[in-house]
Amino acid sequence: MSQQDYYDVLGVERGADADAIKSAFRKRAMQYHPDRNKDDPEAEQKFKELGEAYEVLSDSQKRAAYDRFGHAAFQNGHGAGANGAAGFGAGAAGAFSDIFDDIFSEFMGGRAGGRRAGPGRGADLKYNLNITLEEAFAGKKAEIKVPGSVACETCEGTGAKPGSGPVTCPTCKGAGRVRVQQGFFTIERTCPHCHGEGRTIADPCTDCGGQGRVRRERTLAVDVPAGIEDGTRIRLSGEGEAGPRGGPEGDLYIFVNVANHDLFERDGPDLYCATPIPMTTAALGGDFETPTIDGGRVKVSVPEGAQSGKRFRVRGRGMSQLDQSGRGDIRRRGDLYVEIQVETPVGLNAEQKDLLQKFCEAGGGEAACPQSKGFFERAKTFWDNVTDGR
Repeated sequence: MSQQDYYDVLGVERGADADAIKSAFRKRAMQYHPDRNKDDPEAEQKFKELGEAYEVLSDSQKRAAYDRFGHAAFQNGHGAGANGAAGFGAGAAGAFSDIFDDIFSEFMGGRAGGRRAGPGRGADLKYNLNITLEEAFAGKKAEIKVPGSVACETCEGTGAKPGSGPVTCPTCKGAGRVRVQQGFFTIERTCPHCHGEGRTIADPCTDCGGQGRVRRERTLAVDVPAGIEDGTRIRLSGEGEAGPRGGPEGDLYIFVNVANHDLFERDGPDLYCATPIPMTTAALGGDFETPTIDGGRVKVSVPEGAQSGKRFRVRGRGMSQLDQSGRGDIRRRGDLYVEIQVETPVGLNAEQKDLLQKFCEAGGGEAACPQSKGFFERAKTFWDNVTDGR
């Protein structure tokens, strides 16, 4: 029996309540469990000491005796009965059962005993679907080719040769799990013979080698909804890899990539289009047409003196928005923002240059450009302040 203080073994204060003792034991038992420390010969001894300390401190009568007399309470048959604290008889099993169920569940990837015997689930698949912005606007029905595993037609997914079938695993008797005695604990493991399926194949199918599935490329139809955004994930349940020997199929996840567009930039449901216009249109005002994502065109009216960067909002001519109402007859759209870029004329002939020069001489220079005039006035003030400060 360990002579180390039981409270120190568990790492709790002497006044700790039952929940704190249970939690501390569970944490340390997970840390020092022999299955997790196969290369540490001291782990099993520490694990036994934890069990010894927990049996005493989790029992109110034994804990009271220990608090009063220490380890002497369990020597020479005192306090703990004939078995003593280190005996770990039938009573100890009941004290540990709830703790070890939790420990086993973490080793096995779920609640102890919660996994039913049977074939495993097929793997999930990922597919990248590239579409244009126009397709994202209108939606589309796409056909994709997905390589993966499908159920074997010869054996109908059982993995057994036609005319035969799987048989109950003789090792685990169909439970999919076996129990192994390790020291004073019984540990439950996945059956090494059937790998948790509870069945074995005595006469495997020659086409799939007993796996119940074969590799094959499938063609699937995918409904891409109007208004879908870049990076959206579409899940097709049951369209992933077939499970081994009749196991459930995995899922197929389609990641949608929307390509950049030559004319439009997208921001959620809205579109932005930078449109160049002649200097004369910006100066005198006028109309121009700009394209829309649905293949049409829209007229934009520009007031006199419009500057580069000015935006015009065209309501309802942006991207489609995903239908959140559940009704297929509702189509909402964002807006289109047209940003004008005033284009400076290039390649002027002599006559055109002369006209522009006359325009400037007639007062069409700084007087007709208030932004330039204001800028250079602020620049002059800046230069004057710099000069005065020297």
